[in-house]
Order: sequence, then C-alpha cells, then structure tokens
Amino acid sequence: MANFVLNATNRDVTGKGSSRRLRRLEDLVPAIVYGGQGEPAQLSLKHNELSKLLEDEAFYASVIDLSIDGASESVILKDLQRHPARPVILHADFMRIDMKVEIVVHVPLHFINEETCVGVKMQSGKIHHDASDVEVRCLPGDLPEYIEVDMIDVEAGTTLHLSDLVLPAGVISTQLALGADHDQPVVGVNKPSGAAADEDGESEE
Repeated sequence: MANFVLNATNRDVTGKGSSRRLRRLEDLVPAIVYGGQGEPAQLSLKHNELSKLLEDEAFYASVIDLSIDGASESVILKDLQRHPARPVILHADFMRIDMKVEIVVHVPLHFINEETCVGVKMQSGKIHHDASDVEVRCLPGDLPEYIEVDMIDVEAGTTLHLSDLVLPAGVISTQLALGADHDQPVVGVNKPSGAAADEDGESEE
C-alpha cells in the first residue's frame, strides 16, 4: 500500500464566506475530519498539495497520514467536492480510522489484457464495463489500492459478476454479503453484431 502524507491546519473560522476566502485568497481547501474518538475538526489544506496527491488513483482507497498542525491521524478520504467547470477542489471530507476496526471503502477496478481478450481478439466481440469500482469491507491494513480483473480468457457473450472477482485475503464485497441476488455484473464481452441471430438461424435466407 502506498504511503500518503497530507498536511493540514486547524481553522477556527467557518462558514461559506470563510471558505470562499480560503480558496480565492490563500489557495487553500476547506476540509473536515470526523469519526473515531475525536470531535469533528475543521481544517484547511494546501490546494496544490492535495491536487498532486489526487493524481494518484491509489489515494482514493488508501490509509492517509493526515498531519494536523504536526499531530498525525490515520484517515481515509470519504468525500470530495470539485468545481463543475474549473480544476478547483472545493471541499474534502476525511474519516478517522482505527487499524483494528473494519472500514467500508470503494476500491477501483483495473481491467487488464483487454486487447488480448479471447472474446475480442479471436471472436470480434466488444468489451462493455458495468462498474469502475467495487465496495468492500476490510481492516485498514488489508485495504487494496485496486482490484485486478483479468480479461484474457473471457469469451464473447460472457459477463463477469462480483462473484468472479478475485479479492485479496480479508477483503469482502459488501454487495455479495447481502446475498446471491446482489451479484451484480462488472464487465462483459458483447458478441459481434449479427452473431446471435446467425446462431439461431434467424439471419439465414
């Protein structure tokens, strides 16, 4: 797991006006940290520092060392608000974690061997994605940066579901924990146009 360190400063003044001043005049991002044994705390972060960390996909599903005025806390990123039209981060929410207590996090999916997938290369199918991440429950120390989905042997007309994913030890899909009827599709390979009709003889003259 990557080691992310993010510096923050406590802020006493809150409200929309204060947040706008932070963003416009000081290039800071208002934030909050909550959960655990401590009280919620209002923070400010350096915009350029947070933006740089957000370029790494692993940041979204990793334990972060949040240094608040020099005091370190283990947190995860729970929510992020961005400006709809400009590359500006408006607000960030962090949640304190206990390394001995399970957390629920959305982990990104990495699809590999798509170009050499048998359903694409040999059967002229086309890959369609139904999910880009998966919600899991695990101890913070078991949290994966991503979950790999190998497409090499997936044939045209086949769909992979949550139950087909290979999860690391100690990691559980929250959806599958609800029962087999929550086994949602993740990715599949569509048959080439007209293939299904040819198999049924419907396209024959």
